[in-house]
Amino acid sequence: MVVLPYTVAFLLLSFLQTVKITNSQSFIGINYGQVADNLPPPSSTAKLLQSTSIQKVRLNGSDTAIIKALAKTGIGIVIGTANGDIPGLASDPNFAKSWINTNVLPFYPASNIILITVGNGVMTSNDQNLMNRLLPAMQNVQNALNDASLGGKIKVSTVHSMGVLKQSEPPSSGSFDPSYGDLMKALLEFSRANGSPFAINPYPYFAYRSDTRPETLAFCLFQPNVGRMDGNTKIKYMNMFDAQVDAVYSALNSMGFKNVEIVVAETGWPFKGDDNDVGPSIENAKAYNGNLIAHLRSMVGTPLMPGKSVDTYLFALYDEDLKPGPGSERSFGLFKTDLTMVYDFGLSTSSQVRTKFTCISLVFRVFNSQVFCYS
Repeated sequence: MVVLPYTVAFLLLSFLQTVKITNSQSFIGINYGQVADNLPPPSSTAKLLQSTSIQKVRLNGSDTAIIKALAKTGIGIVIGTANGDIPGLASDPNFAKSWINTNVLPFYPASNIILITVGNGVMTSNDQNLMNRLLPAMQNVQNALNDASLGGKIKVSTVHSMGVLKQSEPPSSGSFDPSYGDLMKALLEFSRANGSPFAINPYPYFAYRSDTRPETLAFCLFQPNVGRMDGNTKIKYMNMFDAQVDAVYSALNSMGFKNVEIVVAETGWPFKGDDNDVGPSIENAKAYNGNLIAHLRSMVGTPLMPGKSVDTYLFALYDEDLKPGPGSERSFGLFKTDLTMVYDFGLSTSSQVRTKFTCISLVFRVFNSQVFCYS
């Protein structure tokens, strides 16, 4: 057996540990929206996802063709109920049971369903009736899962916009809008009791739209900047993503729920928009998504939650050409419908393989390209 010199062995072990982290990025997911009429077949998308290191997919609904296509891939699947289903789910336990029987039981566990989101943006909808029915709907879905012996395997949550916060700056002062009062507390008690995450949609892009100074853009894109000091904690924040996530953490902590897991259900940056849209460009989108992925891979965490990366679902897999609103709303896709990348954002398996072999080559070049191996 050839013995590796200590320095070479150390470098290779460090490199292999990096490869291990890169290959097990369970914290990186993607949104698979379907407000479009030109999407590729689900089977093609399943193969595309397997060519990346994306480990989780979030659907706004529960398209059975997609759920079937992802069977036996190991990819975690988040499915969701529509806001319009909430009244029925809340008032009729049998409707919740039927929903589970239709959208979960025929596919699980071959299709790795990990989370059901009941509604999206309900708390900021200004629909008091819907808000009041949200928790009963979640409870009935949870009960239906429990009855099917899936309660500990598939979680139940709902998705919030950053609008649920009354204050987000500085991050340590993050707090929920007091008008939600007991309702938000009850939702958080449900999350704690069932081990369910608090799902939130932080978008530094929208923060930049309201403050278009160059230094704000750099702060939002994880680029070099002077940072922003939190006067309470004396922590200097170097990017908007960490600041927004920590504001959510602080809000949870202020209500006594700091141990409820935070999941970033959506975040992204558009690569184009209308003439009057501020911020969309290929350059900015590539910087945001690429630097965010690198930040998550580093496992450095946020200042208030160090040493781990929150589960983060990038927005989005494809453009959704039927979405209303400004052009930027239809331009968040990371892949074109012909399955090629809009830009290289660093999650392609082939690009990672190239990076790995480049790293190996560099290690060996340090030692005059002498190759050491075990035999």
